[in-house]
Parts: sequence; structure tokens; C-alpha cells
Amino acid sequence: MKQDITLTVNGQEHRLHVETQCTLLDVLRDELHLNSVRRSCGEGECGACTVLLNNEPVNSCLILAVAANGQTITTSEGLTRDNELHPLMQSFVDNHGFQCGFCTSGILMTSYSVLNENQDLNDSQVRKSLEGHMCRCTGYVNIVKSVQAAKKEKEAGNWW
Repeated sequence: MKQDITLTVNGQEHRLHVETQCTLLDVLRDELHLNSVRRSCGEGECGACTVLLNNEPVNSCLILAVAANGQTITTSEGLTRDNELHPLMQSFVDNHGFQCGFCTSGILMTSYSVLNENQDLNDSQVRKSLEGHMCRCTGYVNIVKSVQAAKKEKEAGNWW
């Protein structure tokens, strides 16, 4: 069975006709071709599919697309502006906060949300905020370093 839905993704409205059992992950990747949203565990354990749903980080593999009808979604593609990396993304590049890059988009989305909620984060709080993300390539040292560097950029007013 199919249903019509409307999603605002990265500031652009999309009207879609989707299967009712289709996940938000499936729609973002397969219908809207947003490849930063990674398909991995399919069980909400790894965080690779994390997007912002109304500014809150969620595992898109656990949400039916029809449940997101009328909502606002942001993927890491939505953080760029005029083909320029968001300061958080640039911080990950500058501080080697990614390895293979598979988990990075989900970590970016959670970090973006956390930094917008609370700028006064210590390393332990950054690590705690990323508990739902699994990165197999690193011990999170450079990820935490990247988030802390981005926090400084935000404090300096270099944020959008």
C-alpha cells in the first residue's frame, strides 16, 4: 500500500508517493539520493543513518517515512552552504575526525545538534553524546577533538 507524504529535506519540500512500510532511510537514500545517510545495521544500533528530524537526531532506519510526513529533516548535505563545508565539517577534516567516513555523517548530525543545544561540553560529555554511534576505525580521540574545535568556532561566531 502506498501513501502520499510531504517532507522538507535540507530546506526543500518533497512530495512523495511511498510504500507505507518504507523507512525514512529508504526514502532519503533511494528516492532523494542523499548518500550521506548510510544504510548499515538496520536496527538503530550503529548511528550511521542518523539525521535530524525537527532538529533532533534520530536513526532514520527506525522511522517509517509516513511517520515523518510533514516534518523537517536535515542530512549532512544540508549543512553545506554554497558548496562550502559547515565549520563542523571543516573541523572534522582539519582534525582527522573521520577515517573511512562511513559513520561520519551520523556523528556530524548528532554533534551539530548537541553543539546547538549546549556549547559548554567537556570531552566526557562529547563522548556521552555520541554513545549511539559506532566507529570501527578510531578510538574517538580525533572525533572528540573535532567536536571541541568546532565548539570553539561556534563560540567565535563562525557557525551557520
